[in-house]
Amino acid sequence: MDVVSIGETMVSFTPNTNGQMRYAKQFSKRVAGAETNTLIGLAKLGHKTGWISNVGNDEFGLAILSSIRGEGVDTSQVNISLNSPTGLLFKEYLNEEHIQVHYYRKYSAASKLTPNDISEEYIAKSKYLYITGITPALSESCKETIFYSINIAKQHNVPVVFDPNLRTKLWDEVIAKKTLLAIAEKSNIILPGLQEGKFLFNESSPQKIAQSFHNLGAEKVVIKLGEKGAYYSTGSESEYVPAFHIKKVVDPVGAGDGFAAGFISGLLDELPISEAVARACIIGAVVTTVSGDIEGLLDREGLAKFTQSFRSDDVLR
Repeated sequence: MDVVSIGETMVSFTPNTNGQMRYAKQFSKRVAGAETNTLIGLAKLGHKTGWISNVGNDEFGLAILSSIRGEGVDTSQVNISLNSPTGLLFKEYLNEEHIQVHYYRKYSAASKLTPNDISEEYIAKSKYLYITGITPALSESCKETIFYSINIAKQHNVPVVFDPNLRTKLWDEVIAKKTLLAIAEKSNIILPGLQEGKFLFNESSPQKIAQSFHNLGAEKVVIKLGEKGAYYSTGSESEYVPAFHIKKVVDPVGAGDGFAAGFISGLLDELPISEAVARACIIGAVVTTVSGDIEGLLDREGLAKFTQSFRSDDVLR
C-alpha cells in the first residue's frame, strides 16, 4: 500500500430538511469516517490505500465495507465483529452556519480495536502510515493500538503522518492534550488546524505552532488556516499558501480529510512541498462545495482542471 490508516467509519444520517432534528421525517444515509475519507481521496487520485478497522456484523457494517471497497480502498484488514455494533452518527443542520454532529459510537466494534488486530507486515510494507487523533479517543484499547502501530512504522522506517483532528466530544481535554502531544512526538509530518495548535500549545501564531511541533521532532508541519489557506514549515523553509476560493460552502465536514489526501498525494508524487500544500488546499476547498464527506473528492482529471484554475489566478508561485 502507498498509505495505510486505522480508524472507525460509521454510517451517517442527515435530515433532508434543516432545523432541529426532532422534526426531521426523512434522512439520507452515507458512509463517514475521517481516515477512510482520506484513503478514498487518495484512491481517487490513483494511489493504493488500505484500511484497518472493525465493523459490526450488521447491515450498516456490510454497507460500509461495500462502500469503501467500491471506492478502491483495500479492506482485507477489516474484521467483522460478532458481538459489537457498527457506529452511527447524525448530522443536524440547524441552518447554513450551524451544523452539529451527534455520535452513537460507544462500545462500537471499532472502539474495541486492539494491537492483535494489527498486521506488522501490512504497515511495514506501506509508504506512509496516516493517523488521526480520533481513533485514540475511542477507547483505551484503541489508544494502545495506535501507539503500537506507530512503533511498527518507526521500526520499519515508514513515515507517520498525523492529523490531530481534535474531537472534544470524545474525551477529556487533559487526556486529549497529553495523548495528542505524545503522538506528535512520534510523527514525521503533522497536519493540524489552527484551533488544534491553540489547544496544544496555547499559541495562535502559525509560525509558533509549527516551531512547537518541530521542537517535538516533526520534520514537516502544515497548518490549515481555512479560508486563508495554509502555512507550511520544514524547519529550513516556510511559506503561506493561499486558499483555493470557492463561491459557496455547502458542507464543511470532510474538508480536512480532503486536505490530507491532497497533501499526501503530493508527497507520493514527489512534488515540492509548496505544490503539495496547494493541492491540499484545492481538494479541501472543493470537498466543501457538495453535501457529504467524499462526494467532492477529486480524481486526476478534476484535479488537473482545478489546478489549472488555481494557476491562472496567479496564486501558485
